[in-house]
Amino acid sequence: MKILIRAAIPLAILIVGIIAWKWLSTPVEPPKPRHRERKLIKTEKIVLHPDDYPVYLDSQGSVATHQSATITPLVSGTVIEISKSFEDGAFFKKGEILLSLDPADLKTAVFAAESGLARAEAALIQEQARAKQARLNWQDLGYEDEPSPLVMRVPQLREAEANVSSALANLEQAKRNLERADVRAPFDGRVNTRLVGLGQAVGGTTPLGEIFATDTAEIRLPLAPAQLGFIDLPDDESDKPVDVVLTDALTNPEGPPTHQWHAQIIRTEGTLDPDSRELFAIARINDPFSLKSDLPQLRIGQPLRAQISGIVLEEVYVIPRTAMRGLNRVFLINKEDPAEPKINKHTISPVWSNSEVIVVRNDINPGDWLASSRLPYAPDGAPVEIVTPPPAEEEVAAPEKEQSKKNRSGSRHYGG
Repeated sequence: MKILIRAAIPLAILIVGIIAWKWLSTPVEPPKPRHRERKLIKTEKIVLHPDDYPVYLDSQGSVATHQSATITPLVSGTVIEISKSFEDGAFFKKGEILLSLDPADLKTAVFAAESGLARAEAALIQEQARAKQARLNWQDLGYEDEPSPLVMRVPQLREAEANVSSALANLEQAKRNLERADVRAPFDGRVNTRLVGLGQAVGGTTPLGEIFATDTAEIRLPLAPAQLGFIDLPDDESDKPVDVVLTDALTNPEGPPTHQWHAQIIRTEGTLDPDSRELFAIARINDPFSLKSDLPQLRIGQPLRAQISGIVLEEVYVIPRTAMRGLNRVFLINKEDPAEPKINKHTISPVWSNSEVIVVRNDINPGDWLASSRLPYAPDGAPVEIVTPPPAEEEVAAPEKEQSKKNRSGSRHYGG
């Protein structure tokens, strides 16, 4: 039995080896090639045509007063009354009384001037009578020639007339000083700061307060050297003004503007800023405090963003920034073979750009196709498939709303 087992083991090993050799020597069929379907790059297109493009320049500045003044009295006195229109931030009209001084001393000066005028007039009447009497005396003495000016008391008469004129001028000055006891507004304006109080004694040069006009305001708008070639700026107020649209940069600095104010650039400063080399244009804002409109009023010192109307670029191509591929590169679509259009990388030289568009003039041909979709990988010459953009949400929602309206209308009619 043991002999049979010993003989079976080598035989089994031999059989297993023969089977393994047969299995391993069987040729393996190579894998069949798998044909992969080529996927085309899909993109939307924009057909480019030359058109006129109005340039708008962006700038910013702060509202400043056009006309301001320091109110001072022309006479001395004690403050006895202050108008409600002479408080910080209050509005006033031209000729309105802002502040009153004690008129007692000024009235006394008027009475004194009237007395001086009466004495001067009395002296003049006396001199006129003396001159008349001197001529009669000369004639009574029998002289036939004309009397001299000294005989006719001409110097004394002229002195008396001069004294009357001087007394009359003193009276007029005293009356003017009495009127000046009421300090009146020189223009329609607003109070910036009041500097005096009741009972305070003031002199002829004492500052009473700071005021500014409300009819107009101004804003200094810096323009970079690169922007100056795209705008026709007026040198003075006799030149054609440039329109400006102002928006608030304080309450809503990042979001869309909620209100707009219109202004006009009326002049430019004569020097460039020594640090930035910018030129400052002066824009005038009418009715900045909205006294005649419903817009929110502006504040002195309020920062504003400005959109300035520039020149019109003629026969140019406008490319959305979303279609840019790199700094100055776009993807055009080669349409020579309409059945298989291909991508063509193209370098452009912008003549104008902003945050939304690039404007070019000489690097595009009329009717060129621009690939407007975002293409992460698009080798030059790759075939593309032109797709139609989906309808806007508003266009899709409009028919649905109309149908819903009809359904509701039909329901009401059926129920009625």
